[in-house]
Amino acid sequence: MHTTVKTRLVEVVVPVYNEQRALRDSIGRLHAYLSGTFPYDYRITIADNASTDNTWQLAIELAAELPHVRAVHLDGKGRGRALRQVWSDSDADVVSYMDVDLSTDLDAFLPLVAPLLSGHSDLAIGTRLARTSRVVRGPKREFISRSYNLLLHSVMGAKFSDAQCGFKAVRTEIAQALLPAVEDEQWFFDTELLLLAERHGLRIHEVPVDWVDDPDSRVDVFQTAMDDLRGLVRVARKTLSGAARIPVPARVSQARLPRGMAAQLPRFAVVGMVSTLAYLLLFSGLRQAIPVLAANAIALLVTAVANTAANRRFTFGVTGSAGAMRHQFEGLIAFLVGLALTSGVLALLPDGASHGVELVAVVVANALATLVRFLLLRVWVFNPRRRTS
Repeated sequence: MHTTVKTRLVEVVVPVYNEQRALRDSIGRLHAYLSGTFPYDYRITIADNASTDNTWQLAIELAAELPHVRAVHLDGKGRGRALRQVWSDSDADVVSYMDVDLSTDLDAFLPLVAPLLSGHSDLAIGTRLARTSRVVRGPKREFISRSYNLLLHSVMGAKFSDAQCGFKAVRTEIAQALLPAVEDEQWFFDTELLLLAERHGLRIHEVPVDWVDDPDSRVDVFQTAMDDLRGLVRVARKTLSGAARIPVPARVSQARLPRGMAAQLPRFAVVGMVSTLAYLLLFSGLRQAIPVLAANAIALLVTAVANTAANRRFTFGVTGSAGAMRHQFEGLIAFLVGLALTSGVLALLPDGASHGVELVAVVVANALATLVRFLLLRVWVFNPRRRTS
């Protein structure tokens, strides 16, 4: 009879905040699965983020009852804060985490960590956006998730498909090299870690997952969206300045962006984030005085003109007055795309929708228009061949 020799250690962190109802069942199920099927040594770490209910006491009890389970208490909230502390102190070969609701099918865990243990990849993420993924969730969360990832691809040039899935793993030495440069302590932690890794040429492995939405999720979607936008502005600014170069192993073969795009993308990101924040402020102010569709149209038009002018000078390096009016006219095509998307989304909202819901709707609709805007500006409006012809 063949016996698997377990010589590598994988640490699984489960961040929790006020999860007394789900904690025992989830940790019990995870422990049973790993002890019965996982071919490597493992450690489950329950990271309590300053819970105010009975979560911490339950975590202590589970650590006493189950082998390979331990509990860590933090005085502050934040998933990023929990992962930073546990991963920084870990002696495992690979560190990972998953959400306490176990929305992701555990059969994906071995395919997640195996490429890291073999040395093939540096980070691994579960993706709900692959064609072979099987996902059950509401249309609102589906729309927000896809819009956010589209924003990452079009503005930040990200190649990974799903930044927010709570199912990730990292080689420990890679995690400990990256963590000092990751500033966020909340939900944007994942995105910032992945963007930093990709910028340093690290290999990110993706695993299609089966995923079922947790109807009891207590995530504040609007606040998370605003925090993510602020995080993207900060990361874009840091990328543009060339800050945070980290001594991590680089991969030799890297896909190259088209000429000029590596410099244009971070500049476009900075302009885009400032424009988005200006749009939100203007929309919020106008919304108090005029109908929502009119407020959206005026806010979009004003910021579109400013956006085109800023990208003309800052992103694509076009100076002087020659062609300025033509550039603004052509830039209005991108404005019309954004207007159609945001107006359509706002028209679909139910009567009496809150101001917060309206803001989330226009943010995600604008994200869809961002890719179109960058492509139009790059290949048409500010195409060097047109400027020199």
